[in-house]
Amino acid sequence: MGDGDDTAKKVQEYKDTLIKKAEELIIKGFPEKIVKLNDLLATPEFAERNFTDVYQDLNIPVPDPIDLNNADGEKADSDEPGAKRARLDLSSVSGTKVMALPSGRVQCNTPICDLIKVVKPVIRALVEDSNLLKMWISFMIPKIEDGNNFGVSIQEDTLAEIQSVETEAAAFFDQISRYFVSRAKVVSKVAKYPHIDDYRRAVQELDEKEFLSLWLVLSEVRNRYCSLHDIVIKNMEKLKKPRSSNAESLY
Repeated sequence: MGDGDDTAKKVQEYKDTLIKKAEELIIKGFPEKIVKLNDLLATPEFAERNFTDVYQDLNIPVPDPIDLNNADGEKADSDEPGAKRARLDLSSVSGTKVMALPSGRVQCNTPICDLIKVVKPVIRALVEDSNLLKMWISFMIPKIEDGNNFGVSIQEDTLAEIQSVETEAAAFFDQISRYFVSRAKVVSKVAKYPHIDDYRRAVQELDEKEFLSLWLVLSEVRNRYCSLHDIVIKNMEKLKKPRSSNAESLY
C-alpha cells in the first residue's frame, strides 16, 4: 500500500510539474521563440538570398568525347556503309560505367547542410513543445459528465490543433531526408552521363528547391508558434476550467 501511495504521489508531482512547465512555455517561451525565429529569418542566410549562393560544383568532370568509329583502337573502314555506321553510333551510347570518380567523392551541398543544421533543432523544439502542450491539455480535461461540456469541446478542439502541428512538424524531418535521397539519384545520373548538362542543371534546381523549402519550414514553424500561442491565450480560462462553478450550482 505504501509503494502504491508513493507511486501515485510521484505521478501527481509529474503532472503538476508538466502543467507548470507548459503554462510558462505558453506565457513566456512561445513569444521568445517567435521573436527568435523572426530574427533568424531576417539573417543573410535566409533573407533575400540569391539561389546561386547555394550552388556547388559537383566535382564530376566532363570526359573527352569518345570517337565511336575508333572506340576499339582500330581505324574504321571509310567504305563502310553509312547506315551501318549509324547503327554502331546508336548502340554505343550506353552511358559510363561508374567504378570510381576521377576527381574524388561528390560532397553533399555544404550551404544546404549548413541551413539544415540551423533548421533541424527548430523543428525538434516544435515537436517537443507540441507534445508538452498536448499532455497539458489532456491532464486538464475533466471526467465525462452530462451537460456543461462547452469548455470541454474547446479543450478537444485545441488538442486536435496541437496534434496537427506535432504531426506536421515531424513530417518536416521526412522532407529533409527525401532531399538527400533525390539528390543522390540525380548526382548518380551526372556521374553516368557526364556530358548531359540537363542532369547537372537538375541538381542545381533540386538545391534551389531545398533552400526554398528550408526557408518555408522555418516560416511555418514561426507561424505555428504564433497560432498555438494565440489560440491558447484566447481560451486559457476555458482550457484550465472547462466547467464553471456557476453552471454546476444550477443543478
